[in-house]
Amino acid sequence: MASVSAAAARTRPVLRWRWLRWNLHRVALGYIAFAATGVFASGWPLLVLLVPGALLVCVVADGMARPSSSLFYPTVNHGARGAGCVALTFDDGPDPVVTPQVLDVLARYQAHATFFVIGKALAVQPQLGRRMLAEGHVFGNHSWRHSRWQNFRLFGWHLREIEQCDQAIAAVDGGQRSRLYRPPVGLKRPELARAVWVRGLTLVAWSLHSHDTRLKDPERIARRVLGKIRGGDIVLLHDGHDLAGRQRPQCVVALRLILDGLRARGFECVTVPELLQISRGSTPPVA
Repeated sequence: MASVSAAAARTRPVLRWRWLRWNLHRVALGYIAFAATGVFASGWPLLVLLVPGALLVCVVADGMARPSSSLFYPTVNHGARGAGCVALTFDDGPDPVVTPQVLDVLARYQAHATFFVIGKALAVQPQLGRRMLAEGHVFGNHSWRHSRWQNFRLFGWHLREIEQCDQAIAAVDGGQRSRLYRPPVGLKRPELARAVWVRGLTLVAWSLHSHDTRLKDPERIARRVLGKIRGGDIVLLHDGHDLAGRQRPQCVVALRLILDGLRARGFECVTVPELLQISRGSTPPVA
């Protein structure tokens, strides 16, 4: 009985801290409202009360907008810096035209990658998903529909998005759902953090963005990556597009140039679980 009570006592601070992280945006808005009421009632001398509120709003905004922020949930964005390997990750696929070409290039260089798939895209391309797995690549959950308005959604919506994508992945890999999650556009909010915690996922960002979403020249994309690459990096690339009817074909040529450069430097391309040394069924840090 004593051991149970001790364990409960150790858990309470963690739960309180988690509650605060998931409600920090509400705390910030509540404080601003309180301070503004004080200013309105008592005049300009109380303007000083708005300063802590403004700082708190900035902290919350940074936590939402910065992909690597762990304010709301523990987020990994790179592996061990002394490692002789990097992890290439691909978002927004699978694409029926671009993804097979990406897989061809990866196979040619014997490189493995992690594909953060959009659930509804995978659901109509299950054979492409099976090819990914057969060639040694790993899935990550990138939501069901990749909504650009997700930061205006509540907990239940985020949970359904994650669960639907998990179901699409499970239909391809035989029921072993992905333990990795990357939010669309890298944006996070407390409601999303709570859904990720409920599903027991590891939240993965990146340490090096290829900028292949705005750069159309494959050589510029490759130069950017190779000019900044370090051991342990998680590199963000895109084999698909979240908007129907659009593609990112520059990814294929850029990938070949990147792999040429990585090979010349002696870097090995591994999956995110391999880079982070986590198993498929491992549990992420407590939020």
